[in-house]
Amino acid sequence: MQPRLLALAASLIFAATGAMAQTGTVEIKDAWARATPGGAQTAAVYATLTAPAGDRLTAVSTPAAQKADLHTMTMDNGVMKMRQIAGLDLPPGQAVTLKPGGYHVMLTGLAKPLKEGDSVTLTLTFEKAGTREVSAPVQKVGAMGSDPHAGMHGGTDMPMKH
Repeated sequence: MQPRLLALAASLIFAATGAMAQTGTVEIKDAWARATPGGAQTAAVYATLTAPAGDRLTAVSTPAAQKADLHTMTMDNGVMKMRQIAGLDLPPGQAVTLKPGGYHVMLTGLAKPLKEGDSVTLTLTFEKAGTREVSAPVQKVGAMGSDPHAGMHGGTDMPMKH
């Protein structure tokens, strides 16, 4: 192979490798959902996301519900407020945790109740990493984390605005 051709091939391989490292993949850990009581039509899903090169979660879909949106929850003068967000930035190398009382995936119009022991399949769409599928095990009603034995401490009498 001629030296120029060899140099060109090497630079193309190097460029492709650099692009792959730049977009990277997103690590998705500890995905879980809460079981739904009675005839509830909404549920929340949580997980921890880490993008080594940084990324942005832009959409979520699931066959388990008519709609899946990204939400944030905040407290304002003792009132819990939930708001839909357009996307969620994932800073390079920093874990972003979707958890009760913070960021989460809101499922609306459930196809069927979420029962403890089942799982919910989600497709997450990222700006750089593309789509990723994840399975979130369903924990008991009131669970507070990826530990299936964890539960809510106290009631849920907090006023909430949507």
